[in-house]
Amino acid sequence: MAKTVLVTGGTGTLGSLVTPLLREAGVNLRVLSRTARAAPYGIEYVAGDLQTGAGIAESVAGVDTVLHLAGTTKGDGEKARTLVEAIQAAGVFPHLVYISVVGADRIPVESAIDRQTMAYMASKREAELVVENSGLPWTTLRATQFHDLLFTMVSALGRMPLVPVFDFRFQPIETAEVAARLVELTLGEPAGLVDEIGGPRIYTMKELERSYLEATGRHRPVFTMKVPGKAARAYAAGGNLTPEHAAGGRTWEEFLAAKLAAV
Repeated sequence: MAKTVLVTGGTGTLGSLVTPLLREAGVNLRVLSRTARAAPYGIEYVAGDLQTGAGIAESVAGVDTVLHLAGTTKGDGEKARTLVEAIQAAGVFPHLVYISVVGADRIPVESAIDRQTMAYMASKREAELVVENSGLPWTTLRATQFHDLLFTMVSALGRMPLVPVFDFRFQPIETAEVAARLVELTLGEPAGLVDEIGGPRIYTMKELERSYLEATGRHRPVFTMKVPGKAARAYAAGGNLTPEHAAGGRTWEEFLAAKLAAV
């Protein structure tokens, strides 16, 4: 009998790549959405809100696996807690799969400055701990920054007449490659914290920005600035990188060329 898999965040950048792969794998696919919607063949959309908890108990009823992709720059811990509590209240015992970020356990967030600059990392780490301590069978994958996310960042900065960048480095990875790995984990057995996954190359933030400006024919001065706080120092030291797990195949240059050609 086919597994029933619930995907939270199934309509987002990552989720939209995961769901067709799960459909191809033959699972009974359920996608959590804030509102009811017409479902394409092979997908059941269920209404629920991880912020309020409304509809979540009904959404998790009868599932074998929950792939938790829903996330924001903050509040991931609360959303994970709402999900886990709904699962426990429903009396089900699914495999809980979570996507986190490389460095979630290595970037210290100890001050107001740290929280202002690295709220995303703190939020991801909080959610990781909720998953680990849920009492459910679980798997967590940490990935480096997606090409799509970094493109959003450099394109926004590229509109400024004077472009500020931090003294950070990134290891961008293709979103589809992370999606494929998540599907493997979702279809597999609970494995706890698995090996991280990162892109094939490491770039400074300035290199990413300049490559975007050059590719778009824009001429802007780019200057590097330092961010205060322990978290920023850990980030600048490479706490968000995983060179020993450089599993991705598509480079930033390849992604950027394809992205701009499609615009």
